[in-house]
Amino acid sequence: MNYNPQNPLIVQGDKTVLLEVDNPHYQPARDVLARFAELEKSPEYIHTYRISPLSLWNAAAAGLSATAILDSLDRFAKYPVPGNVRVDITDYISRYGRVKMVKRDGRLLLVSDDVALITELVRRKEIKKYILETVDAHTLRVEPAMRGHVKQALVEVGYPAEDLAGYVEGEALEIALRDMTLAGKFFALRRYQEEAGEVFYAGGADHGGSGVIVLPCGAGKTIVGMGVMSQIQSSTLILTPNTFSVRQWIDELQDKTTLTADQIGEYTGGRKEIKPVTVATYQTITYRKRGKKDENGDLRESYPHFELFDQRDWGLIIYDEVHLLPAPVFSITAELQARRRLGLTATLVREDGREREVFSLIGPKKYDVPWKDLEKQGWIAEADVIEVRIPMDETLRLEYAVAEQRHKYHIAACNPAKYDVLDQILAKHPDDPTLIIGMYLDQLGQVQARYGFPILTGETPERERQKLYRAFRGGEIQRLIISKVGNFAIDLPDASVMVQISGTFGSRQEEAQRLGRILRPKADGQLAHFYTLVTKDSQDQEFGANRQLFLTEQGYQYWIVYADEVADFQPRVAAERAF
Repeated sequence: MNYNPQNPLIVQGDKTVLLEVDNPHYQPARDVLARFAELEKSPEYIHTYRISPLSLWNAAAAGLSATAILDSLDRFAKYPVPGNVRVDITDYISRYGRVKMVKRDGRLLLVSDDVALITELVRRKEIKKYILETVDAHTLRVEPAMRGHVKQALVEVGYPAEDLAGYVEGEALEIALRDMTLAGKFFALRRYQEEAGEVFYAGGADHGGSGVIVLPCGAGKTIVGMGVMSQIQSSTLILTPNTFSVRQWIDELQDKTTLTADQIGEYTGGRKEIKPVTVATYQTITYRKRGKKDENGDLRESYPHFELFDQRDWGLIIYDEVHLLPAPVFSITAELQARRRLGLTATLVREDGREREVFSLIGPKKYDVPWKDLEKQGWIAEADVIEVRIPMDETLRLEYAVAEQRHKYHIAACNPAKYDVLDQILAKHPDDPTLIIGMYLDQLGQVQARYGFPILTGETPERERQKLYRAFRGGEIQRLIISKVGNFAIDLPDASVMVQISGTFGSRQEEAQRLGRILRPKADGQLAHFYTLVTKDSQDQEFGANRQLFLTEQGYQYWIVYADEVADFQPRVAAERAF
């Protein structure tokens, strides 16, 4: 094998991969790595990826072979790929689907051509408790009610099953996509939306019907969900992060499908309707009776609204923003493996590290489109992403130095020097619809006092929120201050600038969601601008570096500007960068 010292990758024996950012082959190498490795660090010059069992199993589920992965590494590697890494990649890829879960004569079976593996599983305590009998050397019978738990256990022991046990069809529901929306606009699925739905449903075959579709914010994940509903033709339960998401789903379903208003129910804190299509919030579903515990294992006793899962014969459950799925919903989902399950998200990253539960209980990643691919096709706006590093004055530096560890981030994130930089950024975008977003309400209050812009927080009544959104969309308001409620389900297609003055610690998924708020294509073709203000040499900068990981993996480069450079900085409006 001929290796080229000019190549950008160094593959190491611990399965980390170093990628040189300034290398001319950086972009194609990054795109290849994103399919089977996870980005861990992204400083200016060398990015660090890690090849993990889960990243390889997701790749295998998406149809990527060990040969294709190794060929990619060989193509871009600066030095020979270590032998142990080659062996481990081949081994882990081969483990996915070596055990298959099937249903025969009403019995749930684990089957494998590997007799030694079946023997091993019988002896593993994680699996043994679910086995009802050894049928033969290739077959184990397991408890049907424990289908999800068995799949979780198999992931834990390192042999994720390919679930071919099939699904119940659910209550029939006639649903089609409109050619014209109610507003009189032409409507059709984009090609990638159609492909995503087809890959998920797989023509009704047993190997389809469960898994996650990963698309950027603004790329139409809701549309993909409706496309899947039109293929399955069955009653559907849709779980979403908040009430505003519920209303958006309902509006979209009425506007773009043949469903009528009396076929769609809202299940939230304020309304409890159960109809052929029901849209609920995670918060409502996970309401727990005070003092109740799961002593007898009955989740419905502790979480009364879990009864919703039994109220109709659902043929499909959609988990919107699946990376936010609360832990109790994983537990109930383990009991719902006979229902088709679709996860929708912009990022599989979970800040609680429970990606394995998504993989085993919702399903593996079935479809993924890099953000930059959709940008090139014009489906999402091109964006410049800029980090501005701002120093602390001497008084704040001393306060930060002596503060307890748990208070340091708040002090740094709320650095008053950020307001001077914000002044300059706003002056550079006088006519651009701009969102100013942060996590600390006291900080946002100071921004409002400084500028007088309208503010939207979790305490803002729903009617007032809708009024502010309409005013922003209609151009009556050019600047809007929003708290964390702005992370999800805000349809503000004309927003072209976002200034993040504080974020939720090191949340990668939040960073992706926030950028996504401004990525809808602009009518005039202009760029989107995402500014994140961080306090130099502090936890704020450290957390900011972690927040950037997912977007860096998607091909966005954070351009670093220091506070004293902002005055001379000119936002890019043409093809050339201004710095």
